[in-house]
Amino acid sequence: MARRRDKVGEILNKWGLIDEQKLEEGLRISAGSRKKIGEVLVDLGYANENDVAKAVASQLGMAFVDLDQPGVIDKTQIPLIPEDIIRKYTILPLGKEGNTIKVLVHDPMNLALVDDLRFRLGTDIEMALGSKAKIKEFIESVLSSEIQKSIDQLTVDMSIDRTLDTSMDMSIDVEGGDPQADEDDEGNQGPIIKLVNQIIGEAVTSRASDIHIEPFEDRVRLRYRIDGVCHERNKIPKRVQGSVIARLKILSGVKIEEKRVPQDGRIKMKVAGEVIDFRVSFCPAYHGESVVLRILRPDAAKIGLRNLGMQEDTLDAFHEIINRPNGIFLVTGPTGSGKTTTLYSALQELNRPDRKIITAEDPIEYNFKGINQCQVNMNMDPPLSFPVILKSMLRQAPNIILVGEIRDLEVGEVAVQAALTGHMVFSTLHTNDAPSAITRLLDMGLKPFLVASSIQAILAQRLVRILCDHCKVPEENPDARLMALCGMSSSDLEGKTIYKPVGCKRCSNTGYRGRRGVYELMKMNAEMRDMAFNRATVGDIRKAAQAAGMRNLLGDGKLKILEGKTTLTEVAKIAQVEGVVDEESTDGIDEAA
Repeated sequence: MARRRDKVGEILNKWGLIDEQKLEEGLRISAGSRKKIGEVLVDLGYANENDVAKAVASQLGMAFVDLDQPGVIDKTQIPLIPEDIIRKYTILPLGKEGNTIKVLVHDPMNLALVDDLRFRLGTDIEMALGSKAKIKEFIESVLSSEIQKSIDQLTVDMSIDRTLDTSMDMSIDVEGGDPQADEDDEGNQGPIIKLVNQIIGEAVTSRASDIHIEPFEDRVRLRYRIDGVCHERNKIPKRVQGSVIARLKILSGVKIEEKRVPQDGRIKMKVAGEVIDFRVSFCPAYHGESVVLRILRPDAAKIGLRNLGMQEDTLDAFHEIINRPNGIFLVTGPTGSGKTTTLYSALQELNRPDRKIITAEDPIEYNFKGINQCQVNMNMDPPLSFPVILKSMLRQAPNIILVGEIRDLEVGEVAVQAALTGHMVFSTLHTNDAPSAITRLLDMGLKPFLVASSIQAILAQRLVRILCDHCKVPEENPDARLMALCGMSSSDLEGKTIYKPVGCKRCSNTGYRGRRGVYELMKMNAEMRDMAFNRATVGDIRKAAQAAGMRNLLGDGKLKILEGKTTLTEVAKIAQVEGVVDEESTDGIDEAA
């Protein structure tokens, strides 16, 4: 009888990397989400990708390759496999013996990969296993110069005008067919098509959230926004500006000839084996149209509540609030503070067959199975606005309603009525902190007794960059002024270590990798409802909330500093205190204006 093969979770448990409780939680989430147990454990932060890959290799009896070890990959072997195949499947060639190529993969069960390689290369394939994240990093470190090569080629090409005309003709042909043909037929692409695809591909693999293409008098600046900060990349020659923008217009389905008014479009294409949406904005500027591509990754809004960065007590209170049968739950903060991700994570938690969920969004950024999503469209006649969708929603007998944003009195009144008639309503508001949301709703014209009776809780949030675990070092002499700005004293550091960024190849020399939320959760109680009814000031509501146990944004940020997750500078920025420091703009300390 064949010996039973240990499962990945069991192997990690035997190695002492996870305990029984974490394994059981991972198995439960895996069964409900249909994700592999390894992916779930990584998402929960209980194991890293390297450990999971080692466990899979042990389970399947395969060789494991640790890319953190120097010299394990011979860069001269990279040309054994075409670049488009390397990027498409996230693989690396390790070498060739006779008619067999040894390939480093992250998914050994991908039979399509093996068949494709055998067909394209005409050889046998032997697989070794590695971490997907490490393989991606290595690919980018070796191949990221391709954009500059394409730009250099365009710059030195003596027949560039003829080349650009040809590439534009090819772009139009592609639009008539399938834009995905660009990736699958890279060898036959014109230079502009290839350049645009490489820009998009590099941005996606660099974890960028936006691509900015900005024309100036003598150049076109290319920047990626990574972890909330813009990083300048290669400069695009001024002479190809029109062709690059025209190519993006074709892909996003907007009018090529229109350059006088703003236009918005969308692109859907496959990058590194993953289908990704891009929301594209074209805005006329002095030296030509400025373009921004917002990268909408399919899993970006499905990271799970536990991975948002909430403290355990905040997370427990959050769970309790979102499971209430009725009322309004507001998430507040400036643009780009992660409000939508928080609400989507809550909906994912609540998305069960026994509940009906409807959303009204402008625009719909991510699609979710099991949730009815409605798109605001003001260009229709009559316009399909938030109030129109909301009134229609109430006739659909939902349990849970999400309103993209409470923008005016009409939307606020419908949301309040929905909450008072037995629906749970989620929405966002633009205020600096949680207590300010009460006065903001009253200023819109909502009646105090409606606000007081309908609001269940308000969550204010910001995003801070998280230190790279591979290169952070202890901060020996923390700056006293920054300590004061973050509400910390020397006594807070007793038995604790705070860290500062350094920079390494894993974090692109920034010292940070990823972002997490800093939260302020205000649960309404009888005292605060009375204060809302009597139009109390923001200061008085804040004092009552803190007396009831609310931890403010600065307090939550302080905990993340002491846990070694972020820095004094990051928390000082989000706390909106005078004298905030931008460590990337100067070597020293400059006061922000």
